[in-house]
Amino acid sequence: MNFPKLVMVRHHIASPEAVEVPFEVRRGLEALNLTDKVQPGQTVAITAGSRGVTDMTAAIAAVAEYFTRLGAKPFVAPAMGSHGGATDQGQQDMLEHLGITQETVGVPIKSSMATEIIGETSYGQPVIIGRDFVEADHVVVVNRVKPHTSFRGVVESGLCKMLTIGMGKEAGAKLAHSQFYAHGFDQVVREIAGVVMGKVPVLCGVALVENHFERTAYLKVCGPREFMKTDAELLAKARDLMGRVPFKNVDLLIVDEMGKNVSGSGMDSNVTGRVMNQVTPEPTERHFKRIFVRDLTPESEGNALGMGTADFTVRRLVDKIDLHKTRVNCITASVPEKGRIPLAYDHDKGAVIDALNTIGVDDPSQARVVWIKNTLELERMFVSQALMEEAEAMEEITLEGELRDMPFDDEGNMPFGLFFS
Repeated sequence: MNFPKLVMVRHHIASPEAVEVPFEVRRGLEALNLTDKVQPGQTVAITAGSRGVTDMTAAIAAVAEYFTRLGAKPFVAPAMGSHGGATDQGQQDMLEHLGITQETVGVPIKSSMATEIIGETSYGQPVIIGRDFVEADHVVVVNRVKPHTSFRGVVESGLCKMLTIGMGKEAGAKLAHSQFYAHGFDQVVREIAGVVMGKVPVLCGVALVENHFERTAYLKVCGPREFMKTDAELLAKARDLMGRVPFKNVDLLIVDEMGKNVSGSGMDSNVTGRVMNQVTPEPTERHFKRIFVRDLTPESEGNALGMGTADFTVRRLVDKIDLHKTRVNCITASVPEKGRIPLAYDHDKGAVIDALNTIGVDDPSQARVVWIKNTLELERMFVSQALMEEAEAMEEITLEGELRDMPFDDEGNMPFGLFFS
């Protein structure tokens, strides 16, 4: 086969300067005048999700330090729905992989999947929340705000979603996701978040937005009454900062790695254009005819939710799948289709050949191909010769180096790490 030749390009994305996270957290907490609300000896549960957010450890550590200075007893509690296999130890292990440990944040990590029913929605469904949050004297919600990978609304991923999904553990997350079909994402999030804020001692929230270099560009500390407004305002900022593949109508997208630390859906649907959620229509833009994903990140611990959005994969990824963790996450999120295993090959070359044979192009060397590291790191990527003219016409694109053959080794595999060479 005549494979397309590739050239490295740099995608220059506007990125606000990173903020000093510990300083901004302390300043925000001090502005809320919490000393009258938090008494010495009281417990403060600090949420920790399952995403690989660069400054999350620093943010949680700063929150913990502030309340420790007030004489309170802060601790970190996983708020990640069913991730980590929906077990106490699995969720603690996931936090450890993300760098969130007692040593790094200065307070204990208390992982428990126990839950309680704290109320019900206006349409009669129970609201389930982790017992660790219900029994704490205070709860501080810490989360990144960004466009959701499966749902669209006034608020998407952020403080309110943490209240609705993450803090519900497996039982609460599963129940909330099941309600999206009948009532829609917006209404369910508003209803459940409202019940939680009325029944659980939510003290405040810390919301972060990352720039393209995965550092915190915006950070806001707010009281619970401001959660919805804060989520909406920061969502608009986050959407403007999102990295994207700057080409449309691509024949083949090659993705080096997918994983839970990259995106909740393994590969961000805002980049791939594949949602595969029956509640949300598929996007009409950023269409990729075929997607080939090559590996699963270690931080995912075998959770391969999202692999079903790809068409092709290889054995190295399949061998890393933890079927139990993947199944639990897919069922909890009501997206069994995202757990489907794509056509799998022994080597990359076989996957690329069949992908190019199924795109409707007579000459494979003229295929429009984009090769990225993952859907989060999009500053550098390879593009095929058929995209060079478009790339050269874009102000935000710079070509680096010369055209090269697709780099298959003697075993038919492509290398990793070329995006940093």
